[in-house]
Amino acid sequence: MAVSSDNLIAALDIGSSKVATLIARVGEDGQLEVVGSGQHQGRGIKRGAIVDMDAAETVVRETMDQAERKNALAIDEVWAGFAAGGLTSDVATVEVELGGQQVEEGDIAALLDAGRGSLDREGQVVLHAQPALYTLDGVEGVKNPRGLHAERLGVDIHVIAADMAPFKNLDYVIRSAHLGVGAIIAAPLASARACLTKDERDLGVALVELGADMTSVSLHVGGMLVAMRTLPVGARDISEDIAMAFGVSRRDAERMKCRYGSANLSPSDNHEMIDAQIGEDGEPARISQAQLITVIRQRLEELAGEIDNALKSLGFGGPVKRQVVLTGGGAELKNIDDYLQGVLGHRVRIGRPKRVRGLPEAQRGPAFSSLVGLLLLAAEQGEGSDDIAVPTRRRRRGGLIDRLLGALKGG
Repeated sequence: MAVSSDNLIAALDIGSSKVATLIARVGEDGQLEVVGSGQHQGRGIKRGAIVDMDAAETVVRETMDQAERKNALAIDEVWAGFAAGGLTSDVATVEVELGGQQVEEGDIAALLDAGRGSLDREGQVVLHAQPALYTLDGVEGVKNPRGLHAERLGVDIHVIAADMAPFKNLDYVIRSAHLGVGAIIAAPLASARACLTKDERDLGVALVELGADMTSVSLHVGGMLVAMRTLPVGARDISEDIAMAFGVSRRDAERMKCRYGSANLSPSDNHEMIDAQIGEDGEPARISQAQLITVIRQRLEELAGEIDNALKSLGFGGPVKRQVVLTGGGAELKNIDDYLQGVLGHRVRIGRPKRVRGLPEAQRGPAFSSLVGLLLLAAEQGEGSDDIAVPTRRRRRGGLIDRLLGALKGG
């Protein structure tokens, strides 16, 4: 017998290299406990976008079924991440007339309603709209205008939007797997929630998420994401370089990178040898660790240069060298934080997701920051969230039963 979906929330990360999900129960104390997890190799996704509907839908179903099966859970809807290119960030400014009256709660509500009407982006869908500081008669930087008098009340709203086509494709794949969509969240926002401290998000930090096919660079100040860039290169490009350089299979190249790879060379690497199989017939060969790291470094130099350019274009700098947090699956490469710190000239630390009770050991690394962040955001929505573009959590019926019926009908 399936367990009711009451008090259950689910996060779904559809990535190029993996599709993963977490199901958690929200306790009476508001604390989360993971009660189901699933993970499968990504199929039908390239550079964060859906390129094969059938393959992507199948792997989503498989992943959800795996997460539900152990504890006979039934999930109605998921919170999913959007990691494709085309994410943009800008600021919308709106004002309302008060006529010198005192600012009341209704005035702020009217202002935010006016803000919702100004969020349209041609050819894009708004994922997030977060009110920042208010203005009173042109005076900026007002945190709480309630009780103050003014002729005009304004607010800056930070807007994150996504290209319409990849957004619709992602939404369609999830619904085709007979799941409701609670919300689709920008992946950099989810990752920030999982691996940045409150002080970092308030004081200013750059988050670099090195995924399989994409790298996102986002700036966070005042508790919100304020600017971002997406780079069409990722950790899988390093594996592809290894495969081409040594004539090994992609699978063997990934194994070599994870087990023997590093971002830094040492004198002993010339003497450490790696066994490999070359070509379709698996002809044995030996490759020095120094040769492997040299190939890795070539791609890292290109990637680090693009990250540096992105940070500079976003205005991340100044007399004080601020913190860069590196997360995503590519952050698991040995010594990559030390390497990037030397290149970027900023302090770099590896960002791992916050601990959630019951989180499997295999999903506690930086590759799962976005997934854990989705779960945390889903749990918080409706409990003081100020994102006026994200709907309050709601419950749907169906879940596992609907998907089983859909599978029987060939849907």
